[in-house]
Amino acid sequence: MKNLLIVIGILVIIFGMGSCSYNSMVKLDQNCKSKWGAVESQYQRRADLIPNLVATVKGVANFEQSTLVQVTDARARATSITVDPSKLTPDAIQKYQAAQGQLSTALGRLLVASENYPELKANENFSALQAQLEGTENRINFARDDFNTAVQDYNSKILSFPSNLIAGIGGFTPKGYFQAEAGSDKAPTVKF
Repeated sequence: MKNLLIVIGILVIIFGMGSCSYNSMVKLDQNCKSKWGAVESQYQRRADLIPNLVATVKGVANFEQSTLVQVTDARARATSITVDPSKLTPDAIQKYQAAQGQLSTALGRLLVASENYPELKANENFSALQAQLEGTENRINFARDDFNTAVQDYNSKILSFPSNLIAGIGGFTPKGYFQAEAGSDKAPTVKF
C-alpha cells in the first residue's frame, strides 16, 4: 500500500509539472501569434500608404512609369502572401520576408528617384506620406524585434529539457525568426 501511494504521489507531481510546462508553452505560443499580428499590422499599414504615395507622385510629376509599376507590382505580391499564425515555420517567415523585402526595394527606388523632381519634394502630401512611411518602417523594425524576442522565448522553452518532452507530445514545433536581408552586412557605397 505504501509503495502504491509513493507511485501515485510521483505521478501527481509529474502530471502537475507537465501541465504547468504545457500551459506556459501555450502562453508563449499565443504571445508569438500576437507579436506576429503586430508585424502584419505594421506591414499592412505600409501597404495601405503606398496607393496614396503612388497617386501623389502621378499627380505631381511626370514620373518614371516603370518605377511606379514596380512599386505597385511589389505591393501586390507582398500583400498576397500571408502566413497562418499557427504555422510560423522558418520557410513561411522567409517567403513573407522576401516579398516584403522586394516591396522595400521598390519603395527605396521610388523615393530615390523622387529626388530628381523638385516639384514633388515640395508637395506637402508627398512629404507627409514620406514621413508616415519612415515612421511605419521604424514600427516594422520594432514589431519584428518584438516578434523575434517572443520566438526566442518560445523556442527556448520547447527545446529545453524536460519541456521538450511535453512539447513533443503537445505538438509544439520551433518557429522561424525574421533574419537580416541578404547583403545587409555590407555598407552601401555613397558617391557624390
